[in-house]
Amino acid sequence: MPKFKTLSGKEVCEILASEGFLEVRRRGSHIIMQKKLRNDTVTVPVPNHKEIKIGTLLSIIRQSGISRNKFQV
Repeated sequence: MPKFKTLSGKEVCEILASEGFLEVRRRGSHIIMQKKLRNDTVTVPVPNHKEIKIGTLLSIIRQSGISRNKFQV
C-alpha cells in the first residue's frame, strides 16, 4: 500500500476544495470545510498546521468520504 504524502493543512484544504468542499470559517488554528449534499451536509475540520499527523489525516479522509488515493504518493 502506498504511503501518504506529508501534507500541510493548506494542501489538505486544496484537495477537499477540488472535491467540492468550501471553506465556511476559520477559528483559531482550524479551517472548517463543508460540502452540501442532497439532504445532508458534511463538515470536516482541518488543522492549519505545517504538517498534518497521520491519524488526523485518516480522520479527515474518513469524515470527508474522499478516496485515500487523493492523499497518497
